[in-house]
This record gives sequence, C-alpha cells and structure tokens, in this order.
Amino acid sequence: MNQPQATEIVDISACRNDFPALQQEVNGQPLAYLDSAASAQQPAVVIDAVASYHREDHANVHRGVHTLSHRATELYEGARDKLVRFINAASRAEIVLTSGATESINLVAQSYCRPMLQAGDQVLITWLEHHSNIVPWQLVCEQTGAELIVAPINDRGEVELDKLRELMTERVKLLGIGHVSNALGTINPLPEIITDAKKLDITVLVDGAQGMPHMGVDVQALGCDFYAFSGHKMFGPTGAGVLWGREQLLDAMPPYKGGGDMILEVSFENTVFNELPYKFEAGTPNISGTIGLGAAVDYLCSVGMQNIYEHEKTLHRYMVDQLEAVEGLRLIGTAGNQASVQSFMLNDIHPHDLGTILDHQGVAVRTGHHCAMPVMQRFGLPGTARASLGLYNNFADVDRLIVALEKARQVFA
Repeated sequence: MNQPQATEIVDISACRNDFPALQQEVNGQPLAYLDSAASAQQPAVVIDAVASYHREDHANVHRGVHTLSHRATELYEGARDKLVRFINAASRAEIVLTSGATESINLVAQSYCRPMLQAGDQVLITWLEHHSNIVPWQLVCEQTGAELIVAPINDRGEVELDKLRELMTERVKLLGIGHVSNALGTINPLPEIITDAKKLDITVLVDGAQGMPHMGVDVQALGCDFYAFSGHKMFGPTGAGVLWGREQLLDAMPPYKGGGDMILEVSFENTVFNELPYKFEAGTPNISGTIGLGAAVDYLCSVGMQNIYEHEKTLHRYMVDQLEAVEGLRLIGTAGNQASVQSFMLNDIHPHDLGTILDHQGVAVRTGHHCAMPVMQRFGLPGTARASLGLYNNFADVDRLIVALEKARQVFA
C-alpha cells in the first residue's frame, strides 16, 4: 500500500520553481522550508486557481440559476470528481467535503459512533495519534459511556502490533489509526492492521492527513471504512478537506450538522435530508478552498505520486544520516518505515530556542509537541524540533539544516 502506482518520470528538482514562497529570503537567507507536516506550501497553479475563481467566478454553489453560480458549481463539483479518481473511491457519493481531517474525524465520531456506541463498547486508538484522532473519541465515549483504549508504542515509535491485536476484541466497535505519524514519521502497516480488525468486524477510520501528500492512496485496496485528510497538507488551501467513507455506512448515518444545502424539504413538522454526499455538507462551503484542492490534486497527479514517494524516501534517508552525525543530537522516532518527518533534540537546548536560532538562518522547522502530547509523554519530553519534507525539498535544504544546527550547538555551548 505504501508503494503507489508508477507514472511517467518527471524532474522533481524542477518542481521547486513551481512554489512562489520558496523563492524568498528569510532573515537575509534563502528559505529552507522544512515544516510541510504542519502546512505545505502551495504551487502557483493552486494560487492561480483560487485567484481566478475570486476574480471571475465567485458565487454560491448549487442553488443559483445565473452563469456565475453555474461556473462556481462546475469548478466545485469538478474538484469532487478529481478526488474520486485520486483516491479510487467507488463513487462521488463517498466524497464528503469538509474543512479538513479534524472535522472529518469529528463527523464520524458524532454521526457514526454516537448513535451506535453504548456502555461496555470500546473505541481503540494508538499512542501515535494526533490530538484530532484522540479528542473526538474521548468526547463520544463520554457521551455514550463507551471506553477509550490505547495501544502502546515501542522505543522506536512503532505501534506494538501484538498488543494492538490483543486489544482487538468484539467489544471494539471502531479503530482510529493514523496512516503516518505527524510527530515521528512512522508509517503504520495498515493492510496488516486492517485485515486483523476486519476479522472481528471492527470499523476502521484512518487519519490520512500525513499520508496523502507522500504516497498513493487507494481506499478500496486499503480496505478501511473511513479515510480523512486535509487539503493544506497536500499543497492546497487551508480549510478544505475530505472524509471518504463507504457509501453504505454514510447512507445509514444521520447528518452531522443541520442547515442549508443538506436538505431536500423543510417544514416545521419534518425535514427531508439531501442525498449523499450533500447530507453532510450543511451551509455555504469553502468554495475557493475546494477548487484549490482540486488544483492541488491535478498538480500531484502531474508530478506522479510514485515519483514523490521515491524522491522523499531518498531525501529522508539522507536527512536522517546527516542528523545522526551532528554531535549531541538525538533522534526521536527511529521506526523502520518512516515518511518525510524526523523529530530530534539537540543536547539540552529547548526546542523553541533551537527553532529560533534556525529561523535566524532561514531554516523553518516546527517545535513543540506537534499536537501529539501523548507521544511526547511516552519519550519523556516537553516537545521536539521536527524537520518535515515536501516534494519541493532538496539536498541543499538538508545541508542548510545541518549547518544551522552546528551554529546552534556552538551558540549554546
């Protein structure tokens, strides 16, 4: 599953020129942007698609009879069609447009789990999860009397699969698991895990926010029931994302929010809800963001997910090798299968101080707990520095990081 289908070869190094933000200097230094796990930069084609909509086609979607509304609707629904093909959904009814992975997971918690869970039931997650794949399950367990249980991780930052299997029982009604850890870069062996879960008829939701930008995802081949992801991680705008769900599950779920566009008929006595996927899309959507997400999908397809995967795999290996050679540096997360992310500590320098020194040299990394406090607690740390890669990064970016770390080590020595 982690080996996406091959496409024609392109020159990945040339893709850097497609991203306007990367052409600037920060603090008098060329920008080395190593924070794509938080939010990836946008290529010019995405920026232009959003700008073009705002300049020429802005109107509300679905309900208008005038030309601009038709144009906006075609662009908006066209983005949905692109997403269907991109992840190999069975139908466009399975693509629910949301504000991002966080809303997508909350939708499943409240619309799928809340009506179904009861006291004695369990929801299973792992210690690797982002807060967005923890808190929604805590809330729904409090609401229903169900129990949240957590599979441990080892010192390398990998889920202990034997323990995870032990926790899979008939009491477990849903497994929520990340595709790739945003804090450690660990790629979970989803095909194996999902196969085990399905033997017990456990519904599986995958938080794919960190997986989607880096590898091909075929939801039908993967075998999960829900897959959530965010546009801004995959070179699109913020505030736009997707919940993919099996049509039979989505069809049986009640609406998550009420309002306009998710209805067919409203009276004070009764409301008839719209068909899928609109039943879950109340109110005026993020039209420009969704159009931008569609443009981002086009861009990713033009580069080729296999090409991106291979490029980032090589670059990540180089980054880890270089970081290991830095005196006093400790890698946090050393899973055998990683993607795009590496957390680390340098001596006893606080991550925020380290990030500030790196920023002075034009190197952008993320510092803190990365919305994964349990992971930090597992390693006994308040936070880490985290370098994360995108398709536009190169060996020079990594070299800049290493030089900046040496400078920080000297400053704090």
